[in-house]
Amino acid sequence: MAFENNLLTVKNLDLKIDNAHILKNLNFSILKNSITAIVGESGSGKSITAMSLMGLNPKGYNISNKSEIFFEDLSLLKISEKKWRKIRGNEFGIIFQEPQSSLNPTMKCGTQIDEVLKLHQQNYNKVDAKKIILSQLKKVKLIDAKKVYNSYPHQLSGGQKQRLMIAMALICKPKLLIADEPTTALDIIVQKEIIELIKELQKQNSMSVLFISHDISLVSHIADKIIVMKEGEIIEKGEKINILKSPSHTYTKTLLKSKPPLNVRLRVLPTDKYINKKIENGNIISKKTRKEKHKKIYSKDPILKVVGLKKNYFKQNFIKKTEFQALKFINFELYRGETLGILGPSGSGKSTLGKTLVLLEKYNNGEVFLNNKKINFNSKNDIKNLRKTIQFVFQDPFSSLHPKKKIGDSISEIINFHEKKSKISSVKDTVKLLKLVELKKEIYDRFPHELSGGQRQRVVIAKALAIKPKVIILDESVASLDISIQAKILNLLNNLKEKLSLSYIFISHDLTVLKFMSDRIMVIEDGKIVEFQEADNLYENPKMHITKKLIKSIKY
Repeated sequence: MAFENNLLTVKNLDLKIDNAHILKNLNFSILKNSITAIVGESGSGKSITAMSLMGLNPKGYNISNKSEIFFEDLSLLKISEKKWRKIRGNEFGIIFQEPQSSLNPTMKCGTQIDEVLKLHQQNYNKVDAKKIILSQLKKVKLIDAKKVYNSYPHQLSGGQKQRLMIAMALICKPKLLIADEPTTALDIIVQKEIIELIKELQKQNSMSVLFISHDISLVSHIADKIIVMKEGEIIEKGEKINILKSPSHTYTKTLLKSKPPLNVRLRVLPTDKYINKKIENGNIISKKTRKEKHKKIYSKDPILKVVGLKKNYFKQNFIKKTEFQALKFINFELYRGETLGILGPSGSGKSTLGKTLVLLEKYNNGEVFLNNKKINFNSKNDIKNLRKTIQFVFQDPFSSLHPKKKIGDSISEIINFHEKKSKISSVKDTVKLLKLVELKKEIYDRFPHELSGGQRQRVVIAKALAIKPKVIILDESVASLDISIQAKILNLLNNLKEKLSLSYIFISHDLTVLKFMSDRIMVIEDGKIVEFQEADNLYENPKMHITKKLIKSIKY
């Protein structure tokens, strides 16, 4: 059966898992030598679609008899597992979202790629195989290929690990590369580099790419065609320019408008509640209004002051003790009602600074003042007061919640510990907190695994609010969320800030988010503050090379 220019053709793909309808009558094709993107929120069916194309369906699955998947002229739903093994790796390559969990921590990187080559291309000897692998590592822009070849996964950065996964996926020169959220866990500079690398390799190898993401603005830089999925259905598909310029479905419009705009400052980000409404003048913050707000904020004494903060790590081996400076003479002030953004690439020291401020990491030198009182980190009372005043929200909400505790119990135990209230009173306060973060009281009796990513993030915000802090440090707290969910959480945080008179320290590598949230932005590189400006001024007139590079990465 001929499909002309189609590399892959999907007809009426309908899949159930334990009677739950997961994929509903999908129809699409991937052209030869092209990039097709599938976009949608978590749970829309993007990844399970990719797994179905690879013949990697989970237990309990059932595909309808009417479903068809053709790779060129070959019907994939009619082949044996033995035939599938030949196709995977040889004809199809795949890159997963989290490279660390895809790599064997006990094996050197070169050996892991060699395994793939031996499995699918058995006619190479050891010397030739090494040459091919080193050449492939260079093609994915891993400069010191020999060092990477002899390294273990934990010795590589996130970007290097993802490049390694691309090298492994392409070592047998497949016709189709499936990239499942390959940039989600990476900072914005590395994200741009990986996108450009995939585009370059696609052209070099004349292959097709299926790129999966929750971020429609991201895929607009790489895709030729876009498929929009929601709840297991394709709700819209077509050429990139048509989807971006003239989306027909409300959901697609939501995905396009949820990202904070760079050309105007909004009070509230558009969400699906009012996506069809135009941005009203009342939702735009003028420069005059912002200036008046800042005059009011900065006329007061700071709630937090940091002077000469230094943090060193030490590594001991058999020969000598080496020192690494993670933070170098950090100075700043945080004012009541302010959101202070901390911007920087991965490894710059952003998270270390956040943890140091709540003494999860003890600083080596410097002073921290809370309400003009110097904190003594050897004093239990000072530390208790600091942690009651400043709360921390981590990047991954799932790892911040006890998997065997109900949501309500996780929050009420904090109230019990600090407020010494009765159980009935703590339960009432917990329900109020859930309502405050826009969750229904039914959430009280659920476990973390029963919640969505956005719901879990709301729960950890409620936990942080349980002891009535004045400052909340948010460390990449929306980085792993879908764009539309991210918009809702950012709106929630701004509402809570106004209601409860909070101050935020907002840590991120994404200037788009920071510009929307922040009053001022502090740029950190290699443990040093290299630039510190009002948020809009920083975006419009960056001074330092790293700031310009981060801005360029969100504009590409």
